Amino acid sequence: MPRLLIAAALAAATLASPALAEGDARAFAKCRACHSVTAPDGTVIYRGGRTGPDLYGVIGRQAGSLDGYRYSPSLAAAGEAGLVWDEQTLTAFLADPTAFLRAHLEDGRARSNMSFKLASGAPDILAYLQSVTDEAS
Repeated sequence: MPRLLIAAALAAATLASPALAEGDARAFAKCRACHSVTAPDGTVIYRGGRTGPDLYGVIGRQAGSLDGYRYSPSLAAAGEAGLVWDEQTLTAFLADPTAFLRAHLEDGRARSNMSFKLASGAPDILAYLQSVTDEAS
């Protein structure tokens, strides 16, 4: 009988807590202090800060290439050298932006302007960014 109660309690807890679905805006909450998501036609999809570049269409974009944003010299150099953001490169960058750039550029002095390190949740954030880009396209 106790096993049945435990199983029922676990089932109830699972149903009561919403699962983070692919493309869920809650995933982006960690990014909103610095970043927003705005479609090319000016439609604000997710209002956020302006410290970082707009992240609409970031997946598939050349790193450091959004017009009107001033990137660190290292990130701009990585883009000029051919870095294009995809799931793998963004996940590695988000975990430790400066370490990523140092490894990618093979330059121990490379720096990122982004000091935030994302400990978890990158797949959900990337799924959200991809979903809003696809919706507005």
